[in-house]
Amino acid sequence: MKQNTTEIESSAATAVVIGRAGSKGLPRKHVRLVDGVPMIARSVGHALAARRVGRILCSTDGEAIASAAASVGAEVFLRPAALADDHATVDAGVRHAIETSGDDAEVVVILYGSIPIRPDDLIDRAVARLVDTGADSVQSYSPVGKHHPFWTCRLDDDGRIAAWQENDVFRRQDLPPAFIPDGGVIAVRRESLFQVDPERPHAFLGRDRRGVLNEMGTVIDVDDEIDLLVAEAILERRRRAHVASVHSGVGP
Repeated sequence: MKQNTTEIESSAATAVVIGRAGSKGLPRKHVRLVDGVPMIARSVGHALAARRVGRILCSTDGEAIASAAASVGAEVFLRPAALADDHATVDAGVRHAIETSGDDAEVVVILYGSIPIRPDDLIDRAVARLVDTGADSVQSYSPVGKHHPFWTCRLDDDGRIAAWQENDVFRRQDLPPAFIPDGGVIAVRRESLFQVDPERPHAFLGRDRRGVLNEMGTVIDVDDEIDLLVAEAILERRRRAHVASVHSGVGP
């Protein structure tokens, strides 16, 4: 039975920033500097700036990640080895942090530590939608853009092509809207988070799953060096724009 949304709205959500040390695509990515700041620290900063977040936890198995997260205000909870290997699930790490910390928040915000760029209001929008709709979980999504499923295909060993989904759309403007989880935020009710079903890996998201939409490129999920370069370029552009506005007397 879902808790009354008014009761949930009256208390702040707890954010859990997650960062595993054993990244294969980009080693040590959670402590890589992005415009001079460790990546994990940027996600903690996003949680600190959210109006609807109270407590901020960090779940990790890495000492350097733990140090970077703690330095900007997160409470760190080190995962056991069983929750830090390649088969460990996101929700298991989050549940461990919630249980170990003794936290009793009814709304939990999950933030990947590998996302240095998010819209400023994203976390608050997700929590607001969770509360207002009575949903079990809310994830953020972005448009798929030019990687639309209508334009993807299957390719066999001999190079033969078969459409992933048969269609006759040739213009991008005629593609039906399609969206993909961008990793920016997951807001979930505690009751849903603690639903564990080995046959359903996403059981923790509950049955009533909602979304909030971001503009393309406003969430950067860093998996490799190219993603890191993109994030650096965006933050550098923002910094230069801010400096220019200060010098010109425009803006806050």
